[in-house]
Amino acid sequence: MERDPQHTIVVGVDGSDGARRALDWAIAIAKITGQRLELVHGIDVGVAASSPYGTGMVFEQLEEGGRDLLAADVEYARAAGVEVTGELDLGSSAQALLHAAHHASMLVLGTRGHGGFAGLMMGSVSMYCVHHAHCPVVVVPPPER
Repeated sequence: MERDPQHTIVVGVDGSDGARRALDWAIAIAKITGQRLELVHGIDVGVAASSPYGTGMVFEQLEEGGRDLLAADVEYARAAGVEVTGELDLGSSAQALLHAAHHASMLVLGTRGHGGFAGLMMGSVSMYCVHHAHCPVVVVPPPER
């Protein structure tokens, strides 16, 4: 059965508190609207590729950690009662999110999670997605203090 991508909410996950708030928000919306979630975790391999300690082991560790993180978040969303899939992408996190969300109903992201003045600023991935996405983008703010 072919899935309608416009009936999909794409959520960026990275293990941060901001990403968890974004996932919780997306789960609530998915329950109300009957949409499915696609969780995307992008690993920026540029950082690992520039490592002076060798890239083979670093890539394996990044990929294993990414798969574990994604599996935990998929299980978390599934336990909340929504249809969910996960996608791990080795490359640019922003590009992975934009690709997954190209025909989605929306893209949901967290912020860096800083409070105060820094909390007014989005991370570079969120900012890039806001400016380049082909669908609505929701950036879930940190809780008020």
